[in-house]
Amino acid sequence: MLALSACAFCAIAAVLHLASIAAVVRRMRRFESDETEEETLEGISIVRPVCGLENFTEETLLSGFRLEYPDYEILFCVAQPSDPVIPLVRRLIELHPHVPARLLIGNECVSANPKLNNLVKGWIAASHPWIVMADSNVLMPPDYLHRLLESWRPDTGLVSSPAIGCAPGNVWAELECAFLNTYQARWQGFADSVGLGFAQGKTMLFRRSILESAGGIRALGLESAEDAAFTKLVRKSDLRVRVVNRPFPQPLGHRTVAEVWRRQVRWARLRRDTFRAYFVPEVAAGGLPPLAACAIFVGAQDWPVAGALIAFAAIWYGAEAVLAYTAAWHLSWRSPLVWLARDALLPILWLASWLGNGFVWRGTPMRVLNRGSAA
Repeated sequence: MLALSACAFCAIAAVLHLASIAAVVRRMRRFESDETEEETLEGISIVRPVCGLENFTEETLLSGFRLEYPDYEILFCVAQPSDPVIPLVRRLIELHPHVPARLLIGNECVSANPKLNNLVKGWIAASHPWIVMADSNVLMPPDYLHRLLESWRPDTGLVSSPAIGCAPGNVWAELECAFLNTYQARWQGFADSVGLGFAQGKTMLFRRSILESAGGIRALGLESAEDAAFTKLVRKSDLRVRVVNRPFPQPLGHRTVAEVWRRQVRWARLRRDTFRAYFVPEVAAGGLPPLAACAIFVGAQDWPVAGALIAFAAIWYGAEAVLAYTAAWHLSWRSPLVWLARDALLPILWLASWLGNGFVWRGTPMRVLNRGSAA
């Protein structure tokens, strides 16, 4: 009975793994319809919360001034007048007078989410019917806005994009790529393919009227994370969250193992708090549980265990390499080893998410107090 159960779990996990990769590869190769003629495109307000200086901050903020779109504005939101990023933002605005851009300083406490509090003034100041909320560490390609609009359909309430880690400066940044790319972005793309799209706060495009009809930006403070609140708001309106077929990059640079771990714990605790039914099965995610199940089944049949595990791992991680190569995501000789390390950490990460409620966001200590609130 144990051997049959192990065989069934191994088979189901392998089918889901390969199906998710095939679905995302198909999305990457799908040619989108031609963009709407420029004269019919509506204006877009890009609201970017900025806080402090990080790796590649100048490159990511500069990318917003080089978009191939006829009518857009950029609203940079800074909470504190002493923030060291302010001189950089002012310099970029002065160097690009052809792009309407403003720096907004101040903080309005409408929730326990400091990022949302920082965004309120940008929401109020936005002058266009389309809004994009984009984190400061997102690198925007020239066709950024067109790619977001390409994913919009009549039944859409929001278009989002997960972050794709790029330009890792060391092995710990490669580990973060392993979490972000062929694991988290893959499952987000697959979820959207089966009609279960989730918003991610890195990039969110929506019509202003949709959020206004739900109570405005303050409605996003009803959950611990604004993207989770937006996902639930859109679904309650019988609309869909869609994920772009080709997500946008986030350059990483140098990372420490502590930074990577804290960020993953924070996201895991937020997923646990906001979408618990989807989070619970994550304990069986990654390649190690099916590898263990494979070993149990093969051992019960008196077959060579080592050979079977090598073959299974080659198929499992080979498919992941195909996805990374096809999508032009980070791929190096260390990637298979880093993927193995990531999968070894996944059960520990899942357990750590249940052993506490605290996390730190941009230097602000926060705690998930209960389902749907944080402080």
